[in-house]
Amino acid sequence: MQPCRFGAVILVLLSAWHVLLAAEAHAIGASEPGKEPVVDAGPCLSASEARDADKVLTECGALIDNTKVAKSDRINALIARASIFITRGEPDRAIADYDVALQLDPSLANILNARGELYRKKGDRPKALADFAAALRLNPDHASARSNYHTLAVELERLGAQMAVAGRPSFNCATARRPVEKAICADPELANLDREIDGSQARVVREAAGPAAARALQREQDAFIAQRNAEFGRAGYDLKKAMQDRLRRLNGADGY
Repeated sequence: MQPCRFGAVILVLLSAWHVLLAAEAHAIGASEPGKEPVVDAGPCLSASEARDADKVLTECGALIDNTKVAKSDRINALIARASIFITRGEPDRAIADYDVALQLDPSLANILNARGELYRKKGDRPKALADFAAALRLNPDHASARSNYHTLAVELERLGAQMAVAGRPSFNCATARRPVEKAICADPELANLDREIDGSQARVVREAAGPAAARALQREQDAFIAQRNAEFGRAGYDLKKAMQDRLRRLNGADGY
């Protein structure tokens, strides 16, 4: 996820929290006899508004660790502290704070979505997808969660398709007869290169500027295959390098 987008999510969470804490802090006064003293959430609110990371960790941390603090104040303090951990590049600690917030209130769709984004950034796609789905169950109109779920589901589908053909060349190894084809079938890296070359060749032919250009591209590919078949096994011939060079030529300097 892009940093600016994630920062916008955090600002939305914090702005809602600031309004709530301001109202609660205003109502704080002397405690009634026989009742627990009211914990002042004001310093945590002020630290968050001032973007003072050290004070957020201290003041909001004091609220989080105090079990006598109102649940809403603890949740908001957890959100504020998590935002600091995110800006400091500590996603695991931010996730831990989101975990506690969700234990206190499992209905927080925004937090589920935010935690899912952290999981996705860490590369834990299954947990990310589960969080996005849970956020949508709570709020089917959650635009960010819907977008995140869709893009991640497409990504997982693409990765699954790639895994299904990983280590397989573009041709049927069961009918391979040439020594070079058998060598490609025996080496997953070479097999993947062969499949990528075949896919890139199909693309450039499809995108060619007319039939004549397409035929010229196909002749170039046929010449590469013929040279590969003839030179494989000869001293100094590097099959892997030849295939990598061919793929770079097809994809161009920009990789596509």
